[in-house]
Amino acid sequence: MFQELNEQIVSVKEELKRKKKLTMQLQDYQSELSGVENNINRLSSQLTEEQSDVEKLEGVSLTNFFSTLAGTKYEKLKKENKEVLAVELQLEESENTRDEIKSSILDLQDKLGKLDSSEKTYNDLLAKKEQLIKETDNSYANELYDLSEKEGDLQAEIKEINEAINAGKRAESALRNAEESLNSAANWGTLDMMGGGMITGAVKHSKIDNASNEIHYAQSRMREFQKELLDINEMVHVDMDISGLLKFADFFFDGLIVDWMVQGKINDSLNQVQDNLSKVSSILRKLDDGLSNSERKLSIIKQERKSLVESFS
Repeated sequence: MFQELNEQIVSVKEELKRKKKLTMQLQDYQSELSGVENNINRLSSQLTEEQSDVEKLEGVSLTNFFSTLAGTKYEKLKKENKEVLAVELQLEESENTRDEIKSSILDLQDKLGKLDSSEKTYNDLLAKKEQLIKETDNSYANELYDLSEKEGDLQAEIKEINEAINAGKRAESALRNAEESLNSAANWGTLDMMGGGMITGAVKHSKIDNASNEIHYAQSRMREFQKELLDINEMVHVDMDISGLLKFADFFFDGLIVDWMVQGKINDSLNQVQDNLSKVSSILRKLDDGLSNSERKLSIIKQERKSLVESFS
């Protein structure tokens, strides 16, 4: 009876830990969503202004007439159209990010809804156990429960570390794909600078489009990794500003599209991706060490529990 009750308590306690973790993730997503929506509002206003500037240049006015005569109108129009394109791409990226975050929030709310009764169940089980202890005064049961609880805590810890490791590996893989795409764009950009012609320039732009998609995907995987790390410091000391993991893609999308024919900008983005690859790899090594440590502790607790059961008569 005691062992069955202990196992139920340990199981529900694991649910409570998961509920705490999911609540932290939900709050972080909601905070991030607020920032993304503010950015969308800012970019929408900026896009309206940029489009207005283009319309003015395309319209008929005395200023436009003299600009045309002076040969500056088309340069101005080209510049304004580039700025419109840059804002449109940044806005599209932010809207995609918003939609992904909203989807994650709905998923977390659904998971949390299924854990609503966990706290009541846990308290009911504790009350039942307390009554049973009073009736039997079994010190063996208490010792067994303590070991079962430690075992359950370590199993939950190992599960969370593994989830963080898997998320980190997905982020690492996505970053490597982004790195490969940017390397390809950089190589074609070098040919373009050497006078590769229209075909080379078109291929380079295609490569940069592909790199944009890979960077967006990598950013999404980095966001998932960052959320998995929110409560991991209680188990593994990561010693790194994990909020910074969400900022690398901003470097690529924030105004770089205007200058994407400038080779240095491609190389700068490549450096950012490689820097984040290094950070993710470093965190993964620490998580692997933490996992090994927790697994060793679990093995010891299991042996202690087994010895206690074998010695009971």
